[in-house]
Amino acid sequence: MPISIALIAHDTQKVDIVALAQKHQAILSRYNSIATANTGKQIQAATGLSIELLRSQRDGGDIEIAARVVAGEIACVIWLFDPDQGQLIAPSLLSLLRLCKIYNVPFATNLATADAVLQALAKCRVAYLIFNPVAGQGNPDWDLAMIRQILEPQIQLKVIFTKPDVNPDDQAKAAIAEIQESDSTSPDTDFIIASGGDGTISAVANALIGTGIPLGVIPRGTANAFSVALGIPTGLKAACETILTGNTCVVDAARCNDFPMILLAGIGFEAETVERANRDMKNLLGALAYLVAGAQQLLEQKLFAVEVQIDGSVTQFQCGAMTIANAAPPTSVLAQGLGEVIPNDGLLDVTIAVSKNESLNLSDRLLAIDVIGKLFTSALVKTPIENEVLVCFRTNKIKVTAIPPQKVVVDGEIIGTTPVEIVCIPDGLTLFAPLVNSLIPARKTAET
Repeated sequence: MPISIALIAHDTQKVDIVALAQKHQAILSRYNSIATANTGKQIQAATGLSIELLRSQRDGGDIEIAARVVAGEIACVIWLFDPDQGQLIAPSLLSLLRLCKIYNVPFATNLATADAVLQALAKCRVAYLIFNPVAGQGNPDWDLAMIRQILEPQIQLKVIFTKPDVNPDDQAKAAIAEIQESDSTSPDTDFIIASGGDGTISAVANALIGTGIPLGVIPRGTANAFSVALGIPTGLKAACETILTGNTCVVDAARCNDFPMILLAGIGFEAETVERANRDMKNLLGALAYLVAGAQQLLEQKLFAVEVQIDGSVTQFQCGAMTIANAAPPTSVLAQGLGEVIPNDGLLDVTIAVSKNESLNLSDRLLAIDVIGKLFTSALVKTPIENEVLVCFRTNKIKVTAIPPQKVVVDGEIIGTTPVEIVCIPDGLTLFAPLVNSLIPARKTAET
């Protein structure tokens, strides 16, 4: 559904339209309000609302509004006209009325109908779509057009494009501030949608942790691991339809040092693999880039000493890989030591690939391939794996130090090196997701 409300009033009607704007200020603030010049200036002065000023009606402002109706940008038109000037304005009024009829846009000409239209718009859901135009390998213009086509008949979309010099977390926080500033008497229907790869979704989710504001996910990245882990469809159409259903679930979130973590942190092998799978490789191979990078890294991976601290207890291991997961798809095989990463149990799933040797020899690397295969099978059948080279447990908080310091990847992005402290945030995030009851298992007790 379009996001703009168009306002016009003759001089004798300006007092009425200003009073109307004051009465429905909370509703107008949720939309992009546009108005002919003099009408808009008076509304701005009386309400403080941000109004996009067009030309005056005398100079063709009504024609500008008509053009936006044709472009599909207008949710409704409110034109309070002076009935004594009916003959003078008839051509302009009838032309705009005709277009609103053709394009099925509500047209209010008095206070009673304007009240009814604005009250109806107040019940519509408004979504802030944070859209990463460089994510994945698709055409972003086509992707956005399809998202609009599916969602806008039922949802008012405010599109916010990510920028290289702006953190999506900050863009999400600005959207949250707008949502929270809306009138408390309006329904709690506003929410945020993130469309991009796991990095974009993680950044937006970080801003939403603890707010209770739902997050819609439209995955357009290379791996889309978060969507797969939560059962959210990875196709554009199905992902949009999931949002339209309105079904929500509550899942855990986490923080790794000062970074948000909705998926997992990888130390050692996984971090090195992600760094190898750079943008050029992902553009060329898509999701296969991670498989190729993983095979290359397996040949070069070195062991490191890791110190794990939980509840004041310290344990040391010699290992080549360590994964701490809040949620993970089956394809994140190094997180599957316990057979299933439960996204709402209030716990982190820790899997450590340990070694008794000082360095990895050929037999160790072949064994690693075998273990990876077993981990994948473990994830498919949701059964814990028993293997002497794996240490697996669950905890709500963990601190990890490595010698030498190891790279750390969080939700697909390298954030630096160890040491790290990771803390689970139970029930931190509300998501639109299909089949809520079967998607998320019941909360389990701690396993260590």
